[in-house]
Amino acid sequence: MKSLKELFKIGLGPSSSHTIGPSNAATSFKERTSQATEYRVVLYGSLAATGKGHLTDHVLKTIFNPVKCKVDWKKDEELPLHPNGMIFEAYNNIGEKFEEWTVYSIGGGALMDINCASTSDNVYPFNSMNELLEMCEKNGNVIWNYVEIFEKNDIWEYLKEILDTMKYSIEKGINSEGVLPGDLKLRRKASQYYIKSKNSNELLEKTGTLFSYALAIAEENASGNLIVTSPTCGSAGVLPAVLFSLKEFYDFDNKKIIRALATAGIIGNMVKARASISGAEVGCQGEIGTACAMAAAATTQLLGGTPHQIEYAAEMGMEHHLGLTCDPILGWFKYHA
Repeated sequence: MKSLKELFKIGLGPSSSHTIGPSNAATSFKERTSQATEYRVVLYGSLAATGKGHLTDHVLKTIFNPVKCKVDWKKDEELPLHPNGMIFEAYNNIGEKFEEWTVYSIGGGALMDINCASTSDNVYPFNSMNELLEMCEKNGNVIWNYVEIFEKNDIWEYLKEILDTMKYSIEKGINSEGVLPGDLKLRRKASQYYIKSKNSNELLEKTGTLFSYALAIAEENASGNLIVTSPTCGSAGVLPAVLFSLKEFYDFDNKKIIRALATAGIIGNMVKARASISGAEVGCQGEIGTACAMAAAATTQLLGGTPHQIEYAAEMGMEHHLGLTCDPILGWFKYHA
């Protein structure tokens, strides 16, 4: 499995696969074709079908600016390896194409190129929950220990940055009001629900705060603001809402919360490695289902669960989202691609 740095990414919404992934690919392509005087990007499949609604063309043109970038849409065609395929082309000053790159945005902002090789290396020697649980039984470790063992020394500093960004997104979201971008003209509600939760009894305060935190990040994501893929942009609100609600109501310190974040990352990484966190590939079960499994695992650890109990909680979290698919609103597939 890859590093947790490949799962938890800081970026602008509204979509890890449609904005963060393409922007990362564009940045990489631009760095190795700095002499280009014009770019062309062809978007295929899901990227083309919902790209305009997700601002894919906007982020691509922003990355390549001031060099001209033409974006073409082929929503009825798919490249062979994934629904979110892209072809980048670089042209010189006499209009000749001198470099081309086929790449896929596979969910969570991660990329995979045409030869099926991910753009990062594996750091974990296990690839299944059974393997991980056997290691825990044999060595007496808990799940987060293996993040410390196999990641680089700066992983805790990185996860602290992830946690700080999650907190920032929640605070910004619950203090923002107005209308969300887009034709639906939806009003922001996180601030309203947060205030109501603070004027409720203890039970409603806990559930209301949890709900308002998740909604705050969802609204920040929908506004194209800064969030953390956990594991994607579309499902970014679940894990932070649970972590910070538990931190407040049980007075957990940051060290415990970061360790829970690490365990959640292992669960998300496992789904990503063995199945998919891409909504374009497996539907919303891969996004919100994985986020729920990650949050369940983190909660169980914080409340004293064993590795086996953590695994079982994560499984239950995913199980109740299996079969969930994506339902485009306002005809994005038909009219906006």
